[in-house]
Amino acid sequence: MIKWQFRVDHMPFVKIIGSIYLSKNFFWALGILILAFVLGSMSPFVLGIARVLMALYVLIVIAESVQLYRVNDGIISARNAPARLSNGDENHIYILLKSDLPYDCRFELIDELPVQFQSRDKTFSGLLGSGTEKTIQYIIRPVDRGEYSFGNINIYISTLTHMIQRRYQSEAGEMVKVYPSIIQVKKYSFLAISDHLQDAGIKKIRKIGHNYEFDQIREFVTGDDVRSINWKATARSSQLMVNQYQDEKSQDVYTIINKGRVMQMPFEGLTLLDYAINSSLVMLNTAFAKDDHPGLITFNKEVAAMVPASKKKTQITTVLETLYNQETDFSEADYSKLTYWVRKKIKKRALIFLYTNFEGLVSLEREIEHLKTMARYQRLIVVLFKNVELDSLVNHQSEDLEDIYTKTIATKFQLEKQLIVKELNKHGIDTILTSPQDLTVNSINKYLEIKKRGLL
Repeated sequence: MIKWQFRVDHMPFVKIIGSIYLSKNFFWALGILILAFVLGSMSPFVLGIARVLMALYVLIVIAESVQLYRVNDGIISARNAPARLSNGDENHIYILLKSDLPYDCRFELIDELPVQFQSRDKTFSGLLGSGTEKTIQYIIRPVDRGEYSFGNINIYISTLTHMIQRRYQSEAGEMVKVYPSIIQVKKYSFLAISDHLQDAGIKKIRKIGHNYEFDQIREFVTGDDVRSINWKATARSSQLMVNQYQDEKSQDVYTIINKGRVMQMPFEGLTLLDYAINSSLVMLNTAFAKDDHPGLITFNKEVAAMVPASKKKTQITTVLETLYNQETDFSEADYSKLTYWVRKKIKKRALIFLYTNFEGLVSLEREIEHLKTMARYQRLIVVLFKNVELDSLVNHQSEDLEDIYTKTIATKFQLEKQLIVKELNKHGIDTILTSPQDLTVNSINKYLEIKKRGLL
């Protein structure tokens, strides 16, 4: 908690020592002195004590001021922030404090956070020994993409009675960019490369049938499909040998993100659009790690951006920079233009994940023909969002007529979402109905299922 401080650096007589701050201890002592002099007016003995205390008070203030100003640049501080912050994730910030003072001191540190956080209470305090270093760590969670500007680092030190504080200010202003969830990308990228995606909740999909890309011939082990036995190799080696196949590679995988007004619903500080952007980046990075060709399209009333599918080494960086600037104008998405664009620009059959949302059957019926057209030429997966706040309403125990009415409406919306899924499935369009926090895991599960089972 920030101390109550009286800033004296605005007064003309302290322009030279504008870095001195008076703490609450100073005013407590001053209050006691005033009380002593008031009581001293009624008793010469008490007045004598008050004068002694006044002299002691002045000496302590002078001694403490001299102690604080014996060394110039006695405190050095620096902030270590990531070059890129990850939207929606916990990002660690480190502040290094170093003391060159010949004495121990008590410090109070205030870091000036970007205005987006609307926080002025990032305050830390403690003891700092002479000639020692201390690292302070805290966590921030941005919920908007864009540029974030950190301010200065303010350190207030005190010693002895802590009545006087000296301020050290480090010119640590810096601007950092908040990108889509880089932390999730690194996490899933490592798991994909090491083939341990199941550690993050990704299901292990059993292969059905064979893919056609031959990998190698190896010894037969229990559980192998007997139809994979290579009889010629078995005859040559006098032991059972099997053909091993690998997942098909070099397939185009696109994520298409609806930036319209239906994607502006908030959940835990982020909009559905931000969840879709974070998931899309992780999905495409996983596809890249699996030797597929990732691509990206964003749209609302027009197709806003497109990154053609490619296996270039810089592909994920290009996708990241494209997603960084994606915002919405709250317009209605035009699926007819999207369908035309997909038919025109995506020449071969691709796997497409369409991140969008339909809250009612009527809104789906307006767009179903366009979705059917895309599904006819591409492998289309429509990703829809659950309204998880409805779950609490449906599961809430009704206590009065108003609760019953609210619960009935919430149940109706939930059933309508299920009907939307059935309607899409009826036309041969796969769907993922997921809560925002499970979006990434469920999307990757679907991708791996299609890859393993060769359903493209």
